[in-house]
Amino acid sequence: MKFAIPKLCLMFVLTAQLCLAQEVQKSTIDDQKNVEVTVYNSDIGLVKDTRRINLRQGEGELRFMDVAAYINPVTVHIKSLNNPKSFMVLEQNYEYDLMDANKLLDKYVGQKVKLLTYNEYQDKKEEIEAELLSNNNGQIFKIGNEIHLGHPGFKILPKIPENLIAKPTLSWQYDNSGAKEHEVEVSYLTNYINWKADYIVVLNQDDTKADLSGWVSLDNRSGTMYNNAKLKLVAGEINRVYDAVGGLRSDMVAKSAMAMESAPQFVEQGFFEYHIYDLQRRTTIKNNQTKQINLLEAADIKTEKELLVHGQNYYFIGQYAGQELKDPVEVFVKFKNEKENNLGMPLPAGTMRLYKKDQEDSLQFIGEDRIEHTPKDEEVELKIGKAFDVVEERKQSAFQSEYLGGDYVYESEWEITLRNHKEEDVVVGIIEPMAYANWQILTATHPYEKKDAFTVQFTVPVPKDKEVKLIYRIEVSSSKSRLSKQ
Repeated sequence: MKFAIPKLCLMFVLTAQLCLAQEVQKSTIDDQKNVEVTVYNSDIGLVKDTRRINLRQGEGELRFMDVAAYINPVTVHIKSLNNPKSFMVLEQNYEYDLMDANKLLDKYVGQKVKLLTYNEYQDKKEEIEAELLSNNNGQIFKIGNEIHLGHPGFKILPKIPENLIAKPTLSWQYDNSGAKEHEVEVSYLTNYINWKADYIVVLNQDDTKADLSGWVSLDNRSGTMYNNAKLKLVAGEINRVYDAVGGLRSDMVAKSAMAMESAPQFVEQGFFEYHIYDLQRRTTIKNNQTKQINLLEAADIKTEKELLVHGQNYYFIGQYAGQELKDPVEVFVKFKNEKENNLGMPLPAGTMRLYKKDQEDSLQFIGEDRIEHTPKDEEVELKIGKAFDVVEERKQSAFQSEYLGGDYVYESEWEITLRNHKEEDVVVGIIEPMAYANWQILTATHPYEKKDAFTVQFTVPVPKDKEVKLIYRIEVSSSKSRLSKQ
């Protein structure tokens, strides 16, 4: 008898240790000590989630909950920050078989369930037992000796199957040979989190200066919230790898009074071949939320407005006798992104919306254009719209072509009429794209500039309420040797 109690105790200890080994440990957002989110403007984000977790010694299972729903599982990495040598991962899983009504019923096919109905005439509930035979395109039940195709009652299940979870979960089989308390960092890439830049540009009355306000629009549809997160944004075109099926794994209102003296919320720095914008405070990013954060403010930016007409390259190799051709007079605003112009910060790709005050001092929207990633010291050119009061018409006053030894030579004369109905003088640029790189202007009434091998631009001043004609003669050829004059 003196050995009975020790043996019984030994059995109890072994049983308890076995139970502990089989018990699953869970970590929720309550264990979180820090979270960092780096968002790329290509619908992807890098999440680093740090939590303090007590892990039992020996082998066990850790379920890491409250993670993104669109994780790329192959990018998941876990490490212990305070005891890295004692924590070893044996197996890693991403559980995304989330429960819903159909999946729950699928698990109970061939088993007994309860059906609850309410008889409103007798004001009582009735509960019956049934066997679920199928859950394929509707339920089939066996009640007693009868088969029922569907049933109006509420389905009652005895418990939730262990292999179904309520939300996406990362799980690890681990071996912990050291301390009980670990500070673990879990990192992963997730899709469906994105950001873009939006800009407000307010022009002055004579279009020579502007105030610029830049905003970040952050869109989180990744399936989880990032509470009090350290946020970084990466601007640049990163390369992505697509899988075999072709998929990736895995308006603002203008303000007339802008706070020009406030400190910038983002600090920008170069990183690899990209740029990082580091938010200098923490922020909470809720799931299914679009958040807007001020990126930059700049005042008194020197701007220049241009009126441009773009011709067509096929004009110079065809005959258009008797035809009145019209090209729109387009309006552009441009400025230099440099420190001397109160800017000089790399501008992420986004949409610039332009506003201007009317005669009643009310701010009005005048157009928008998209910019690509723009480094410092580069020029920003925005296409705003089409001029209402400046009109262009052209006609072909002469045309001849000659075919010599397999090459064509085209000679034509053009009369371009510009009418200015505004109350101020304007300058219009006429941009003519050539069909061939071999061309020459024979005569012209106005000065011109060769922009590149295929383009020439005329500069034409047009006084207010006046009409001006640009007349020029041009020769183009598919072979330089065929031009009459070099």
